[in-house]
Amino acid sequence: MDKKQRIKELTELLNRASLAYYQQNGEIMSDREYDGLLDELSALEEETGHKEADTPTDRVGHEVVSNLEKVTHKLPMMSLDKTKSEGKLLEFLGGQEAMISWKLDGLAIELTYDNGVLSMAVTRGNGFIGENITHNARNFANIPKRIDYRKELRVRGEAVITFADFKRINEGFDEASKYKNPRNLCSGTVRQLDSAVTKARNVRFYAYSAAEEESHGLTTRSGVMDFLKNLGFETDTYEIVSADNFADTLERFKQSVQDTPYATDGLVLAYNDIVYGKSLGVTSKFPKDSLAFKWADEEAETRLIDVEWNTSRTGLINPVAVFEPVEIEGTTVERASLHNLSLFEGFALGKGDRIIVYKANMIIPQVAENMTRSGTLKRPGFCPVCGGEACQEINGDIKFLYCVNPNCAARAVQTIAHYASRDALNIEGLSEQTIIKLHELRYLKNYADLYDLANHPEIADIKGFGRVSFGNMIGAVERSKTCRLYNFIYGLGIKNVGLVYAKSLCRHYGDDLNRIIHAPAEELEMLYGFGAVLAQSLASYFANKDNLSIMNRALAHLTFIREEQEGEKRLEGKIIVVTGDLKTFKNRRELQELIEREGGKVTGSVSASTHMLINNDIFSKSSKNTKARELGVPVVTEEEFLKKIRTES
Repeated sequence: MDKKQRIKELTELLNRASLAYYQQNGEIMSDREYDGLLDELSALEEETGHKEADTPTDRVGHEVVSNLEKVTHKLPMMSLDKTKSEGKLLEFLGGQEAMISWKLDGLAIELTYDNGVLSMAVTRGNGFIGENITHNARNFANIPKRIDYRKELRVRGEAVITFADFKRINEGFDEASKYKNPRNLCSGTVRQLDSAVTKARNVRFYAYSAAEEESHGLTTRSGVMDFLKNLGFETDTYEIVSADNFADTLERFKQSVQDTPYATDGLVLAYNDIVYGKSLGVTSKFPKDSLAFKWADEEAETRLIDVEWNTSRTGLINPVAVFEPVEIEGTTVERASLHNLSLFEGFALGKGDRIIVYKANMIIPQVAENMTRSGTLKRPGFCPVCGGEACQEINGDIKFLYCVNPNCAARAVQTIAHYASRDALNIEGLSEQTIIKLHELRYLKNYADLYDLANHPEIADIKGFGRVSFGNMIGAVERSKTCRLYNFIYGLGIKNVGLVYAKSLCRHYGDDLNRIIHAPAEELEMLYGFGAVLAQSLASYFANKDNLSIMNRALAHLTFIREEQEGEKRLEGKIIVVTGDLKTFKNRRELQELIEREGGKVTGSVSASTHMLINNDIFSKSSKNTKARELGVPVVTEEEFLKKIRTES
């Protein structure tokens, strides 16, 4: 192929991949494949001297295509040059002193403070123009709204969502809408039009620099970090290194990557002396005072056994690669999600193919490459569970596969399991295996049948149940009859309607289910943050007579709790971390609900903004206890915590 033609082909392909990743929260190729093709494009451009006008090699971040206000940065927010070679990192360091820190895998943001007040927050965007997300930044979990500093200050950092919050939030989406990783979720959250969505997702901001540092009397990067911490910002973990301690420090970061509560994709090395670093200048894309180090992922070659296709409650049929077990990063790996039909087709897989697998960010198993590319495995034409027709749908450039049979057993089982899940009706102890068994025996055809189980005492005599087990199940179903309306709406499993959107619906319509059911799509579309797709999902669901019939059967058994009137909350504004075993509360969710009812917020890691760490073992030498002691954060037992909030009324 002509080299210029290849450049054009690569440019178009990589731009489509970027659009899918940054704007549609999906993937049409793996990260590894993207990086490899980008390197190929860069080499061809350098060799031929030819570039397409929209080449991704000149783009710092994503293109700005949302409805948010566009803002031009006073100083460009440039990307960093990168390497996977420890030798090149050491060579870059040379005889200088440098700051090494995590390369957080989130969304770069610049905050502007005027006269001590947060006045603007802007995403990096394409490096020159970003999006105004001030309304959302004010709802980040840890950003100071006011600081004790009167000059204009522009603080740069990374917005992230922790793994724990990612898991919690992702459970609220249907399968097709789930986010692949915390970075995608954070990107979608920070750029929401509805700040209530952002507030519910517990976004955190970690500062790593200040623009025009010298104008604030700052001469070193470590001095900048101390300056920002003293103003109330949380900063990224960092250490100062020289050639003498570089190897040991790098090894410590490597060993601790599994313990970080948020996603990282490497490290950043930056010269500590700001004046020296800036004297080196910049390229068209990168400053010369910093270098990003991306983990050289531990790879393993293995043999593909097969691809499994799993049907979800929405009918989405997901491909999962199953391969001969291999050891990666200290654990045995034998399965990896292929996420969607586009990725499956892109790998051209066949049984027995030699594939390369790795752990993205040293955590999530991924297929990196198929070296054989036999392409003998094809996407199924029928649902693997019910045998119904499997149809392809395209969202943006990403292909998905769906079972269209509304009576599919997998869809029925997953729908009931979703209805019984923690953030829906919270029917404890009702496992998926139990649901499958009761579905096969025709006791559970849909979620409304849960409320008829008490009329079938013969279930207790079925093998695998027993009187105690049956009694516990009926008790859990009885407790679920009193719930909040938004939990019920979320539990219905309406496509694209997660818990946050269910709460927004109930707030807007005053917990009036009848108004929600009869709201036209045009009205729903106008709700803050909803849009046409979500509105149509809701309107279509409630227009379906079968859906309403099942729902009305369930409603006959339910009593909805009204939101209490706002009063004084004893933990208003308090940030609390919970760790260790609990004694008084059944589980952490119960304790978290109490804290949130009282106006507090539960986070996963201890920081300078944490008000309290709850741990029944207050003398533990765990990392959270140690961090709390270092920062002067009180460590209290459950009993002490309960006494405290009882006295603060």
